[in-house]
Amino acid sequence: MSPLKIGAMTVTCAAGAGLTAVREALRMERSGLRPNDFDHCDLATWIGRVNDVESVRFADQLTEFDCRNNRLAELGLLQDDFLASVEQLKGRVDPDRIACVIGTSTAGIGTTEMAYRELGDGEHFARRFLLPRVHTPHTSSAYVARRLGLGGPVMTISTACSSSAKVFASAARLIEAGLADAAVVGGVDSLCLSVLYGFHSLELVSDQPCRPFDQNRKGLSLGEAAGFAILERSPPQVLGELLGWGESSDAHHMASPHPQGEGASAAMQQALDMAGLSSDQIGYINCHGTATPLNDQVEAMAIRRIFPRPPAAASTKGWTGHTLGAAGIVEAVFSLLVLNDDYQPAGLNLDSPDPEWSDFILSEPVEQAVDHVLSNSFGFGGSNCSLIFGRP
Repeated sequence: MSPLKIGAMTVTCAAGAGLTAVREALRMERSGLRPNDFDHCDLATWIGRVNDVESVRFADQLTEFDCRNNRLAELGLLQDDFLASVEQLKGRVDPDRIACVIGTSTAGIGTTEMAYRELGDGEHFARRFLLPRVHTPHTSSAYVARRLGLGGPVMTISTACSSSAKVFASAARLIEAGLADAAVVGGVDSLCLSVLYGFHSLELVSDQPCRPFDQNRKGLSLGEAAGFAILERSPPQVLGELLGWGESSDAHHMASPHPQGEGASAAMQQALDMAGLSSDQIGYINCHGTATPLNDQVEAMAIRRIFPRPPAAASTKGWTGHTLGAAGIVEAVFSLLVLNDDYQPAGLNLDSPDPEWSDFILSEPVEQAVDHVLSNSFGFGGSNCSLIFGRP
């Protein structure tokens, strides 16, 4: 498969709305995490909440999609002239040949939660919650395709925290199979009570800002985000190339990784094989790095299995929190920024890395150009995806 190129991208997360704000946050090492202030949630934790989601409004013809996830998607689409980039794409490619592939895990469940909390007489949804296009896992992909006027295949990828990494692989297969000539890929996940209380029930949520790969890490800081990119063969500008990907499912446990990281190792090796690269050609790894005690150690072990001499690596979740189904696209964009800006972020809150297994994790940023970046996304149930991007 010939490499596909990224012609445009954008990201909105707790660190900032749009690439300029995110770049500044990365350079200033300014986290977007804050003490939990999410509605109806009294957990003592830190979250990566995006500002101004509540103020987003839809055009009349789109109100049937009104929910927090789609408001966050709309806020994301408004950044970095992404809408204009899609219009330019539609001038080069028939809109009916442009696919839309979106990853999510929460979809419209926040609105569904509200509807159940406010059940009226007879236990029926109130009229304002009669939104069949919201109470479905496909709401965000349907919304983005409608909003952008795309008529090609529309897909939702929901594989937990690897969802919006897998969108790149799925879109590439659609293009290679001749079902599309280009694709808008992305991911969007928003905070909701199911997520906050769900991860708390698993004892995975930290009461302090997350500390990926630190010996004193205590767990997740949950976040929300929206990000999008355009994949095509020959865009007028190139921000990077998708050189390879690897996907695996180790199915070891519903919520824990394989103890030897076999699925993670397999995904990374497949990505290297597809890209035709050796391990020493990767210059930086954006780790999944959730800051839970087990996940970070297993990922580091898996990296060491594939990389005898690991390159510089870090998790960027200290800026954003763990954005779940949006993590893949957020960290793909961060990886592409490494290639475009010659700047390798370190891990925030990393004061004491474990010398036995995480000595290659950056505790200070590095100003250095690299040609290839690997981005890891590992989800519940052992759903793993690794992506390799090349310098434009």
